[in-house]
Amino acid sequence: LPSPVPWSLAQPVTPDLLVSPSSQDGDLGSECPEDRGNWTGRLDFLLSCIGYCVGLGNVWRFPYRAYTNGGGAFLVPYFIMLAICGIPIFFMELSLGQFSSLGPLAVWKISPLFKGVGMGTILIVSLVAIYYNMIIAYVLFYLFASLTSDLPWQHCGNWWNTDLCLDHHVIKAGNSTVPVNISNTVSPSEEYWSRYVLHIQGSSGIGNPGRIRWNLCLCLLLSWTIVYLCILKGVKSSGKVVYFTATFPYLILVMLLIRGVTLEGAWKGIRFYLTPQFDHLLSSKVWIEAALQIFYSLGVGFGGLLTFASYNTFHQNIYRDTFIVTLGNAITSILAGFAIFSVLGYMSQELGVPVNQVAKAGPGLAFVVYPQAMTMLPLSPFWSFLFFFMLLTLGLDSQFAFMETIVTAVTDEFPYYLRPKKASFSAVICIALFLMGLILTTEGGMYWLVLLDDYSAGFGLMVVVITTCLVVTRVYGMKRFCRDIQMMLGFKPGPYFRACWMVLSPATMMALLVYNIVKYQPSEYGNYRFPTWAEVLGILMGVLSCLMIPMGMVAAVLQEEGTLWERVQQASRPAMDWGPSLEENRTGVYVASLAGSQSPKPLMVHMRKYGGITSYENTAIDVDREMEEEDEEESM
Repeated sequence: LPSPVPWSLAQPVTPDLLVSPSSQDGDLGSECPEDRGNWTGRLDFLLSCIGYCVGLGNVWRFPYRAYTNGGGAFLVPYFIMLAICGIPIFFMELSLGQFSSLGPLAVWKISPLFKGVGMGTILIVSLVAIYYNMIIAYVLFYLFASLTSDLPWQHCGNWWNTDLCLDHHVIKAGNSTVPVNISNTVSPSEEYWSRYVLHIQGSSGIGNPGRIRWNLCLCLLLSWTIVYLCILKGVKSSGKVVYFTATFPYLILVMLLIRGVTLEGAWKGIRFYLTPQFDHLLSSKVWIEAALQIFYSLGVGFGGLLTFASYNTFHQNIYRDTFIVTLGNAITSILAGFAIFSVLGYMSQELGVPVNQVAKAGPGLAFVVYPQAMTMLPLSPFWSFLFFFMLLTLGLDSQFAFMETIVTAVTDEFPYYLRPKKASFSAVICIALFLMGLILTTEGGMYWLVLLDDYSAGFGLMVVVITTCLVVTRVYGMKRFCRDIQMMLGFKPGPYFRACWMVLSPATMMALLVYNIVKYQPSEYGNYRFPTWAEVLGILMGVLSCLMIPMGMVAAVLQEEGTLWERVQQASRPAMDWGPSLEENRTGVYVASLAGSQSPKPLMVHMRKYGGITSYENTAIDVDREMEEEDEEESM
């Protein structure tokens, strides 16, 4: 960013190279862009990343995916895909954000020709933020409904129940020698969800959503209010909230796990979840499912990781953080599987049906099956409240990340106008997304939610990630990128990361993209098939985020001068002010490219700032020497 001549350069400087570094003020904020804001504590960043990655999908998607794709054998492709696709792209996103201290739009100074990738990211994140907060609103609804001595979905006989409703308590109380046919019946929890919470019978389909459900609307308003209050001061406030929202779910998960495994029949569910079926590994579908789970669970491509890393200090050890977060996320998913399937095993024993008849994924697990299982336990309202409180905290910190991404991206584009008014701008974004989400609170809102869930972050997100990977390694250059990381961390990424970035990660995601297109299936919700116009609308949502890339290219080329090829070449080169945001971190090629910079040699900046040489200055000297050698080779 353009900045005035640094104070230290404006003053007459005496060469005091022998000053000990300890005489400098070594506070955390000394190397942070002041006006942008930074994390205020050492754990803020790590916990925010954990909170962002560990979300609702770990609880309701992973366990189901594991059991349908070979049980324990699924862990083999899962960890292989984590190594090929998850960890490298995670590290790449963090590196880009931390190196530039810029959000997902402004970071494309790295190659302005591809700024459309950033625009595509923001569009995807905005669509996801709309429906993700609606899921949090459902969780709040159930949380309030659990504050009672008798759970409302425990029995039949309420005004919303039908003749098909069958209470499991009735089955248990009846004579067990007479088998009860439950194939054509509906559980009270299922009717509570569809007929009371959603009131879906009031809508004939996606084209006729019906009236707004005011209780859901108020829950949505409450969830947006909570999100706004937590991101009010940017990472300074959300960085403190995650100390609770990122750690508390683990406490509840352990409680649910202990309660689950002590139930009768729990082993049935766990055996069902973990029994390895190695023949599944020969199917390509299992490998694709594993890659998809990694891809969505880590949240790569949504810009959240890049945004969080952009608030780090320049030398934060993101290499270590990458492994902590990615492996922690995988272990959480496996743990959640035990907590879910132990309860499903107990439930199948109580109902006398096989586990696969009670196992579900997605909202069906969270809002139908698990609540029904809760009613079978003593102190059912207490366990129900705990479960939904865990879902609330899991969902909220992922939503913080989505909002922080949108707000940071736009304020970094217009720092002079929007940064001073960040709180007001955040309020405008929250209100706009709340209003767009109102259709989800109608009687047919679930159809719209399914449509958004299926299409908003599908193939569009994959195109964004593949393009990012190719631009960084091919257009910007692997050598440059590794050198940038060396400037930050003091070492270059090893052959594993370079091989993944160059070949393995893009190739895996290309395979995912092709698989998604070839195996395309129209959306459905229960027995409801979506009309053609809704399918087209969904596909357009995905295509629009991809179209941002060529639109951005046209805009970038039009801003340059010369022939078409010259314009393309100029637009694909990094912008003049690309690089670390603070002058003391700008070494090698990045020296003297900031407005007001007078430093003739990179090292001078460091010596004037720090009064001594640190390991990072040694790295700077090495980088400069390498570059001089490369220049000599090129000239020869």
